[in-house]
Formats: sequence, structure tokens, C-alpha cells
Amino acid sequence: MSEKENIITIDGPAGVGKSTVSRRVAAATGFAYLDTGAMYRAVGLYLKRHAIDLDNPKEIAYILKTLRLELVPAVNEHSDVGVFINGEDVSDPIRTPEMAMIASRVSAVPVVRDILTEIQRGYGKKGKIVAEGRDTGTVVFPDAAYKFFLDAKPEERARRRVEQLQKKGIAASLQQILELTLERDKNDRSRSVAPLKQADDALLIDTTTITLEAVVLRILGEIAKKDGR
Repeated sequence: MSEKENIITIDGPAGVGKSTVSRRVAAATGFAYLDTGAMYRAVGLYLKRHAIDLDNPKEIAYILKTLRLELVPAVNEHSDVGVFINGEDVSDPIRTPEMAMIASRVSAVPVVRDILTEIQRGYGKKGKIVAEGRDTGTVVFPDAAYKFFLDAKPEERARRRVEQLQKKGIAASLQQILELTLERDKNDRSRSVAPLKQADDALLIDTTTITLEAVVLRILGEIAKKDGR
């Protein structure tokens, strides 16, 4: 592992359980948890509030100079990372289906990816982080020592998302969420900049029919195996 960064990357599309799995893996290993998706959602919310044209990279680059983005560690393995924009807590506003779609759009803007990738790499300089996202193993941390790619059938992912939203008191239609899931998949996989894909050296885990606890144990087992434990 001498030439590899002591970083765990967990990538995959929406609804595969990345957040829960990443938090639990971080708790089990003592690593910090980096939610890169929350960063794109926060940027999307900021650009939306300022009515910025996503086809105008100069305007985006200019307004992002006024953005101060802060991530606060989750209170426990069952809660999301706290996200603040210029001191304002936007942890809840960024977790809606609408913001998920906007995040998918802004993540395809090169200037946004450049800025956030640099910030993310800054978090990873000291190692010992679990980075969750869509390109953490391919672009952000290509030299990470441990890489995983989670996937699941779209119908199951949509069902999980609806359940998650309902627990937060947000009404959601399964058919609508499924359509948004498929649309986001298409956008994320077909974009020209850092598309969603499995890193060549990442282990694929299908979470469709297994529990998240089983996924966590599989990941921890693979890490232990690589470390010779």
C-alpha cells in the first residue's frame, strides 16, 4: 500500500445505500466521512438561489467565489453530514428530489467539478477518509487503496428513496421517483465530464437483495483482506 492513499472510495448511482454504508464503514474504521454528493447539492442550491445560468461558466465561476462551503461531521452513523452555505444550515433543503436533479446538472459543469474536486482532494490529503460519490474512485482519488462501486436495480433504488423521504415527512410518488432515478442515471452516466462509472480496480457490490449490514461487512472484509488481516 506504499503508493496508495489510505482512502476508501464508495461510488454508485442514487439509492444504492452509499450514504448509510459509507457512514457505517467510517464509524467501523475510525475514518472521516466525506459526502461529495452533498457538496454538489449545496452548489446547486446556491446557483439556483442566485438564478445563475448553468450554461455560463464565467458567471458560475464568479458567483462561486462568494460561496463558503462547510461540511460538519454527522452526529452518528444514522444521520447525514451537516452542510452550511456561508454560515446557513442547508442540510435539509439540499436533500430533496429537486435538488438531486439540480446536483446532477451542476456536476456536469467543468468549472464546478474543478472547484469541488480540489476541495475534496484537500480533505483527503491526510488520508483516513471514506469518500462517497460518483467519481471518487475514478477522478477525485484514483490512487485510493480501497475502492468499491455499489449498484442496484432502479426500481429498488426508487423504492428506498421514497421510504427515505417519507420518514422525513416528505410525500413522494414511487413512479415519479423512479422516473427521476432513471433520468439522473442517464445524465450521470452520459456526461462528458467525470461520468458515473465503476473504476477498473473497484469491487462491484449489488445491493438489490442484500442488507446494508451485509454490504458493510463485505467492504470491511475486503479491506481486511487487502491489509493481510
